[in-house]
Amino acid sequence: MKSKFYVALLSLALGALLTPNAAHAKQGNSKRGKKTECEVIFSYNIPSVKIYSAAVKDTTRLFVISDTHLWLSDEREEPYRANSKRMAAAYNRTSHFQTGKPTNPEESLRATVDLAKKNGADVITLLGDMVSYPSERGVELVQEIMNAAGIPWYYTCGNHDWHYEGMEGDRFTLRDTWRKERLLPLFSGKNPNGYVVDVNGVQLLILDTSTYDVLPEQLALTKRVIASGKPFILMMHIPLYAPGRRVSYGIGNPNWGADNDGGYKIERREQWPAEGHSQTDYEFYEAVISAPNLLASFSGHVHNNGVDIIKGKPHFTVEANAKGGYYEVLIMPMPAKTK
Repeated sequence: MKSKFYVALLSLALGALLTPNAAHAKQGNSKRGKKTECEVIFSYNIPSVKIYSAAVKDTTRLFVISDTHLWLSDEREEPYRANSKRMAAAYNRTSHFQTGKPTNPEESLRATVDLAKKNGADVITLLGDMVSYPSERGVELVQEIMNAAGIPWYYTCGNHDWHYEGMEGDRFTLRDTWRKERLLPLFSGKNPNGYVVDVNGVQLLILDTSTYDVLPEQLALTKRVIASGKPFILMMHIPLYAPGRRVSYGIGNPNWGADNDGGYKIERREQWPAEGHSQTDYEFYEAVISAPNLLASFSGHVHNNGVDIIKGKPHFTVEANAKGGYYEVLIMPMPAKTK
């Protein structure tokens, strides 16, 4: 049943892509002159994604990993046991998303990285919640596994990576504190708020959306990437809003706010703001979904595989790596037309 659902979903998506007003982009005029939109066609057969665009010159193999939720810790965690107790027990044992067989977060991460190495991945992106709380041992283990693979890898935060439940402070202060105290090594000198990596001519725009917000500096970076005209893929933890998605959150959701925050009590954190998203969030959302050079976006957080088509471009969410989930993404030039 699940495979039939995704086949049907893919058919709908490809149908949208093939309509004149969707992802088959057209030539248009802008205030700065003539600009060609990146035409995008994709195929989707979990866990494989293939993205084709005439703006792409070389083939890139990309692995996307999110929500591993490593819970390991050692004696250094003792002062924070009351804050990490619930999440330390949350993902000790899981069932593999494909086979249903028992697995666990560490086993899943090692297996996925081994597969990336075997298949010759050019790059791996880690889209947050690699740990269930900012455990020193957990962060060290992520580094050990990733560095041993010999593949370039890039990380951004998830909302659990920096969250100790019941700790006082607003989400921005707590994120800044624990990124600095524990998570900074995972960024390898990159700006934790956001950075850009060029891989074979495709820009990976990697942003920290783990507070459910976008900062003005992140919006500015996004606008620079869009203005460059180079094809790019957006990578982040909290996904963009997509109408009809079952979850009540996503960057740019007009209905997001305190009224639909059902998790703040159990997670022992501040409630989402009553006023909802900021103008910066909405401006970011509109800039991304309208970007002519956007190829796709990838996000985690929701713990399931999915794709939403927004203005003709695909926006993917990935299954939790705690259950073995990942995407293997091939970014390729548009196939040559046959006569």
